Amino acid sequence: MKTAVIAHRGYWKKEGSTQNSLSSLRNAADLGVYGSEFDVHLTSDNVPVIHHDPDIAGFAIQKTAYAELKNLVLENGEKIPSLDAYLTAAKELPIRLILEIKPHATPERNREAVRIIIDAVKRHGVTERIDYITFNIDAGKEVSRLQPDRSVAYLGGEYTPAQLKEIGFNGIDFNSGVMEANPGYFEEAKKLGMTVNIWTVNGEENMKRFALAGADFLTSDTPAACRF
Repeated sequence: MKTAVIAHRGYWKKEGSTQNSLSSLRNAADLGVYGSEFDVHLTSDNVPVIHHDPDIAGFAIQKTAYAELKNLVLENGEKIPSLDAYLTAAKELPIRLILEIKPHATPERNREAVRIIIDAVKRHGVTERIDYITFNIDAGKEVSRLQPDRSVAYLGGEYTPAQLKEIGFNGIDFNSGVMEANPGYFEEAKKLGMTVNIWTVNGEENMKRFALAGADFLTSDTPAACRF
């Protein structure tokens, strides 16, 4: 399998765009990379919205109702997108969707977030185009329980591939430093039938190096630098 490139929070370095925006999603699709990664939080009233940081314009997303957030603007002037808006745009684009479920306050809330997100994905008819990633074990286990045929990878580096396979994950998505410190993880994951994604790998030389090491996917802020 040739190493595939994922645009980290979309291809946002193009002029006029910004992270986790609809324009960054469209830019990634126009670039022709494998996928666009994006981050999902639940608002206090259970609306999934796209944003990396837990706060925007002084509002804690997970503690704020959607009505108070929906008209807030990103750095390029776009409004913060809801998951519904993001998936509506994505349906018209030929690109994979790499959905990061952000950690929530409690195990119960993490599982609830997964259920609400999966319901939205099903409603938009894009189930087969979604790969899930998360730093939260409870969220990952819930994805595996509800959609055992979907890809779900863990982002933290505190577990080995074998431990994550036992928990229910079928992929690792580790920071580049974790993979450099544990080069045996490439072979371990492959023997377990797990995919290997590495973040955040920027620049042509680094991307080539990790591709040669055996990465299935590279998540990058510089997806246009892909030359392998």
